Amino acid sequence: MEKPAIFGGDPVRKEKISYGKQWIDDDDVNAVAKILKGPFLTGGPTISKLEERLCEITGAKHAVVVSNGTAALHIACMALGIKEGDEVIVSAITFAASANCVLYCGGTPVFADIRPDTYNIDVEDVKRKITPRTKAIVAVDYTGQAVELDELLKICREKNIYLIEDGAHSIGTKYKGQPVGSWADITTFSFHPVKTVTCGEGGACMTNSEELYKKLKLLRSHGITRDMDEMVNKSDAGWYNEQVMLGYNYRITDFQAALLLSQLDKLKRFSDRRKEIRARYDAAFKDIPGIILQECIPESDTTWHLYVIRLDPDKLKCSRREFFDALVAEGICPQVHYLPVYRHSYYEKLGYKKGLCPVAEATYEQIMSIPFYPALTDEEIEDTIRAVKKIAEYYRK
Repeated sequence: MEKPAIFGGDPVRKEKISYGKQWIDDDDVNAVAKILKGPFLTGGPTISKLEERLCEITGAKHAVVVSNGTAALHIACMALGIKEGDEVIVSAITFAASANCVLYCGGTPVFADIRPDTYNIDVEDVKRKITPRTKAIVAVDYTGQAVELDELLKICREKNIYLIEDGAHSIGTKYKGQPVGSWADITTFSFHPVKTVTCGEGGACMTNSEELYKKLKLLRSHGITRDMDEMVNKSDAGWYNEQVMLGYNYRITDFQAALLLSQLDKLKRFSDRRKEIRARYDAAFKDIPGIILQECIPESDTTWHLYVIRLDPDKLKCSRREFFDALVAEGICPQVHYLPVYRHSYYEKLGYKKGLCPVAEATYEQIMSIPFYPALTDEEIEDTIRAVKKIAEYYRK
């Protein structure tokens, strides 16, 4: 598909801007170097320090840090006893891991549609999708904005099912004044480099349940314990450990934990900068014909992870692909988040059909994420705005 000559011939930017990028400073480097020079590279005390810090930030009673966000989702499902025959309702617009974790346990993902304004899971569609086989809901805080946690928890308590909040986008967000991480039965986080804070890879499970906490800890480390209270064949020998369930090696290293601790010291700064950039984008795009902005709910004090624009086909004479390619030609590298999970070919082979979640499918065809991260300079922000305006003006009906 050729781009019009207007795009790329005299681009807004010669050096391209990616849609996401980590912020690593000398404090982060020094924190990692200190661990690398110390006695513990893994399995050391920095892990516990990180878990304590996450509890302080979220208000949750317990944290279990793991190797990545997918691992967090997997052991969350395992800890809740998801198994063959169980159904788990999942947001349709999300990264595949939000549903894959159900498949790992033998369960069946049931996809719920999204709201057309916030793009978060539609509570009313969740209600319609509940059956006697429903064991849990995986609700995704899309772009960092919290799902309607009070309504979802009310449903879960009435139906005796669990709530997993997939907070991969939302560390630092508060819902009705209470931090994400302290609401759901289990909340999972991701610390991939494009997220608000990072340790390269990494994830966490947050819970207020002592019982779930103990299961999550075991599942992280092969199901092996040194706690005599958890053993079948009890021994107080200093060398003895015992595998009491089937778990995985989902541990995180001490140098990753040190990096994340340093990153968490900057969480408020990162959050404030993301809010500032979002406000500038909102002000620039709110009156542009053909550009629809994601709506915000007042209950969510959001640490934004992504900035999503939606193209209005009634006002623009171009496809999403044409708009996307024009942005790249102008030096702005967008991304699309996400193909509805059940539209992936693997899920199609499992029998999932197009049309399950019509709002999600229509939304997917029109959205894209533009550069959005704290390290963006003011010049890069303005260049992104100019490129979006230039393309929208060219393709306006």
